[in-house]
Amino acid sequence: MKSLRTLFILVIAAAAGLVAVGLASRWLLQHGNGGMTKVAVATNEISMGQRLTPELVKEVDWPTASLPPGIVSDSHTLEGRVAKTSITRGEPILDAKLTPVGTKGGLSAVIADGKRAITVRVNDVVGVAGFALPGSFVDIIVNTQKQEDAKTARTNDRNDQSISKIVLEKILVLAVAQEVNRDETQPKVVNAVTLEVSPDEAEKLDLARSVGTLSLVLRNQADPRPVDTSGATKLTLLKETPPAEPVQAIKTVQVVKRVAAPVRQGNCIGVISGMHTAQECF
Repeated sequence: MKSLRTLFILVIAAAAGLVAVGLASRWLLQHGNGGMTKVAVATNEISMGQRLTPELVKEVDWPTASLPPGIVSDSHTLEGRVAKTSITRGEPILDAKLTPVGTKGGLSAVIADGKRAITVRVNDVVGVAGFALPGSFVDIIVNTQKQEDAKTARTNDRNDQSISKIVLEKILVLAVAQEVNRDETQPKVVNAVTLEVSPDEAEKLDLARSVGTLSLVLRNQADPRPVDTSGATKLTLLKETPPAEPVQAIKTVQVVKRVAAPVRQGNCIGVISGMHTAQECF
């Protein structure tokens, strides 16, 4: 009897364990499917301006509680869309990182509204030793000759009138050469840099490169403070005092007025000759 009771208890415990395992598995399956959402992620590196294809996107399960805003669930809706920024492998594809539907690929797709793209020729010095990469911000300096009037030019013939001045600030670098990838940090020495500017800035930049030489100045991306400089000249660089303008001599004309001397009268006497009279002075 005692062994039968023990056997009966073991059977009951085993059955209860099987039921508990079944219920737990069913609960995990139900809540597991409800807590995951299909999300479109990048299968390879996607460069800025690149058009998405089915080979570049796949769907994976993502925890519903940690979904980022603007997530794309259906990968089929992404075909033909253009990346507005670089997307790394395995990164969820957000709608904010894509251009509007129907936009063609290329650099023109990533230019901001109201902006223009202009390319300037650079070298290893002008291009900040290759550290002016896509996504960085630069200031632009022009070195040219000061324009002076004829009077100042005559007095400063032997002075160097060259000046260097910042003409544009916080200009976004869109591409270097033909590359728009913003994920690389290694410097690249190229011969051309494409900048994003407003129409007014494009006119200034075109004029600046025609009247002098350009230099790019790399700046902190988080520094929004504008600067207002008067420019550097040879006098300010060497801390020299500008020469004083010579005082022009004033010519004076002396006017001499001649005054006739009065006739000095001496002693006079009257002379009578016949019927005539006269006066003689001496």
